[in-house]
Amino acid sequence: MKTLYVSDLDGTLLRSDERTSDYTNQIINECVKKGMLFSYATARSYHTSQKVTKGLNAKIPLIVYNGVFIKDNVTGEIIKAHYFSEDIKLLIDELLENHIYPIVYAYIDNQEKFSFVEEKSSQGIMNFVMTRSGDSRMNPILEQGLLYEGNIFYITCIDDYEKLLPFYKKYQDQYHCVFQKDIYTQEQWLEFMPKSASKANAVQQLKEYYQCDHVVVFGDGYNDQDMFQIADECYAVSNAVEELKQMATDVIGHHDEDGVAKWLKQHTILDKEGLLNDI
Repeated sequence: MKTLYVSDLDGTLLRSDERTSDYTNQIINECVKKGMLFSYATARSYHTSQKVTKGLNAKIPLIVYNGVFIKDNVTGEIIKAHYFSEDIKLLIDELLENHIYPIVYAYIDNQEKFSFVEEKSSQGIMNFVMTRSGDSRMNPILEQGLLYEGNIFYITCIDDYEKLLPFYKKYQDQYHCVFQKDIYTQEQWLEFMPKSASKANAVQQLKEYYQCDHVVVFGDGYNDQDMFQIADECYAVSNAVEELKQMATDVIGHHDEDGVAKWLKQHTILDKEGLLNDI
């Protein structure tokens, strides 16, 4: 049986310091070297996910921006992409009218950028921006009209729960929306993606591309639910939200205790050809 393994990053494969541990890197690198098909699916960009998984060698394309892109993990080349249609500008209009100033991710002149109105952004937005210091994608703007530039693929709002909730309720069927608190800062986030973009769709595409018979996934948050729904086996780390634990095949170790890596070590064996298989 050919198995594809896919893990979420934040709160799952990453520890609280937002890094993969040396132990996790060692175990997964050994597994990949012996033939395991392993990838990760994250809300992060390719740019930041590469930083936080430094030392981890995942040898197949990676799922980033919650499934908006599948990218080559060596070159960064886009293999599969989802972009908004022109009607996304109406959503941006409505956000601005309600004094919600989002981060807008787009390809502008063939360069990936995230744009934000520096003087009007919420403290949550500016706190996030500070964590991306030196990022070549950063595009602070003075005029809010510049938020509409380029080929838009992702929108992030960080603001008060009460301000964001009506937009989640209104648009959750029109777009792929993620409404949850950040696990590190506990600030309220609302993220918008094209309806066709999801971790689940991206996992299915990888499964078909590599002609796998079985999919095993790992996660901790609400944005992992769709991935859990399509997997043959799904494992929630012990720090996961309760709703995900209820969906899981089983609950495994805590993300700060290398729960995913320890599970992989315990549940895979070498066959006679030196390849890893399920026990």
